[in-house]
Amino acid sequence: MTSRCYDGIVRRTQIQLDEETHAALRKLAYEQGTSMASVIRDTLTRSLGKRPRQRPRSLKNFSFVGAGASRQAGRSPVSERHDEALAEALAKKTKA
Repeated sequence: MTSRCYDGIVRRTQIQLDEETHAALRKLAYEQGTSMASVIRDTLTRSLGKRPRQRPRSLKNFSFVGAGASRQAGRSPVSERHDEALAEALAKKTKA
């Protein structure tokens, strides 16, 4: 059977694994955030002397983007005017 994959046409095959190998494969796939099939494909590709193709990336792969976003409160760019923001925050804290 053949199907389409992110890097072209692939053929389906079956393998049998002992429990220990299956558990290690499952753990590695979880740690890499990918499927067990992808780990197997990449491992076989490398062992056969080829370079694994990169999986297409999307914005969901970069959920950390914007995690450090801050409100600039009229101090644009805040990277240059951070001392003003700090002084204001300290003034508010001492008044409280």
